[in-house]
Amino acid sequence: MKTDTGRGPSWSDLRDDLVVANRILVDQHVLDAFGHVSVRTAPGEDAFLLSRNLAPGLVTAADLVEYDLDGDSEDDRAPYLERFIHAEIYRRRPDVMAVVHSHSATVVPFSVVQTPLRAVLHMAGFLAERPTPVFEIRDSAGGATDLLVTSSKLGQALAETLGDGTVALMRGHGSVAVAGSLRAAVYRAVYTEVNARAQAEALALGTPIYLTPEEGATADRTIGGQVERAWGIWCDRVRATLAGSGGHGE
Repeated sequence: MKTDTGRGPSWSDLRDDLVVANRILVDQHVLDAFGHVSVRTAPGEDAFLLSRNLAPGLVTAADLVEYDLDGDSEDDRAPYLERFIHAEIYRRRPDVMAVVHSHSATVVPFSVVQTPLRAVLHMAGFLAERPTPVFEIRDSAGGATDLLVTSSKLGQALAETLGDGTVALMRGHGSVAVAGSLRAAVYRAVYTEVNARAQAEALALGTPIYLTPEEGATADRTIGGQVERAWGIWCDRVRATLAGSGGHGE
C-alpha cells in the first residue's frame, strides 16, 4: 500500500471524509453490505481512493487504497470487483471528484420499468434536467452476465450512459451518483433514494407533477449551498460508530 508520507493534512482530511462517507451512506440506507464510494485524490489527478473489498460500514482509513484509472493499485489486498465503475467515470469526467455506487432499495425498481426516475422534490433538483438514463449491460456484454461492471469496457459503457449527468441507473442492479465533491456526491446519493421513494408514493396516488429542468437547476443551486448542513447532521449520527471502530486512524 502506498504510504502517506509528505502528503499533509489535506490528504488526511480527504481519507477521513471518505471513511465518514461510507458510514453515512450505510446509516442513510443507501449502502448496506454492498456498494461503495470513492473520491479523486485531487483535482486533475488520474487516481482515486476506494476501500479494499469490504462492507462499507466496516471501512476505516487503513482500508483505503489508491487506484489509477485502469483500476490498478500497488496494494495486493482484494479490491472491489466493480472498481471500474469509478475508474472509467473519472476518466470520462474530469469534473467529477466523487462517485457513489449503490443498490438503494427504492431506486432499483425504476431501473426495470418504463417509468423513468424524475425529480419530484426540490431536494433532488439535480435529477430534473432529463429523465434519469438506465445502463443496459446487455447492450455491451450480452444476455448472460451477472450484471456487474467488472471490466474497463463495461465501465466505459456505463460512463457513456451517465454522460454529463449526475445520476444513472443500472438495470436490475443499482445506480451511480457523481458530483464535484465527496460531500455533494453523498448528498446526491441520499436524495436520489429519497426522491425515488417520494416518486413511487406519488405514482400510487396519481400522476406526479415533475420539476421542470429550470426549476431543478434553480433548486440545485440553492440547495447545493446547503450540503454542509446535511453533512454535519449525518456526521453527528455516525460519530459513535466511528469512535468505536477507530475509523479515522490507521
